[in-house]
Amino acid sequence: MGVRAAMANNPLNRVLAKRSDLHILRKLWHMGSGSACLFVYYQTGELTSIWGWAILAVAIGGFSVDIIRARSEKLNAIVIGLMGPFMRASERNGFTGFPFYALGVSIALLVFEPRIALLSVMFLVYSDPISSFFGILYGKDKIMPNKSLQGAIACFFTCYLLTLFYGIAYGAGGSSLLWFAILGGVVGALGEMMSAFNIDDNLTIPVVAGLGLTVLNYLFQVL
Repeated sequence: MGVRAAMANNPLNRVLAKRSDLHILRKLWHMGSGSACLFVYYQTGELTSIWGWAILAVAIGGFSVDIIRARSEKLNAIVIGLMGPFMRASERNGFTGFPFYALGVSIALLVFEPRIALLSVMFLVYSDPISSFFGILYGKDKIMPNKSLQGAIACFFTCYLLTLFYGIAYGAGGSSLLWFAILGGVVGALGEMMSAFNIDDNLTIPVVAGLGLTVLNYLFQVL
């Protein structure tokens, strides 16, 4: 019984969520941590480049921890013990989504114009978990591996609304804003769907969205 109890209490034996699980706690963590960072950013007024380099350092730290814990059961047990409720089974002995999340945000902040960068980060913070939620619950029509029409539509509308209200907050309006928001929704959905090619969507969403929004803003001059 002692051996069985020890095995049951070992974090390495913890049952982790599958990608197909709804995993509400992970989605809340994804949106909550991102929202908190956006709030702090707007409160401090620091340059996006400063935030970009700081978050890049966090990403490098996250990748380093994942590499080390793949070779160290002790460290892996500590990480799973602390972060298990937010992890997936596929992340048990491999890279988690966290360093890709930080890397995607840092690239956006360092590469794109600040207003574009922040909107692309908002796409990541909100559209990714929302599209996953609707895709898992209602995704009956598959359009790509692990991607459904229902999830893509949810992603589009989330990005569309984010872009629309973001533009309004900066005083934009009229048909230019409407088209900018519609096409911004398309760009966001494309960024999310690219993860079907085994690229983490925490990376593809802000990078693809940032590129697309930069081109759209050049055309429509909204932000």
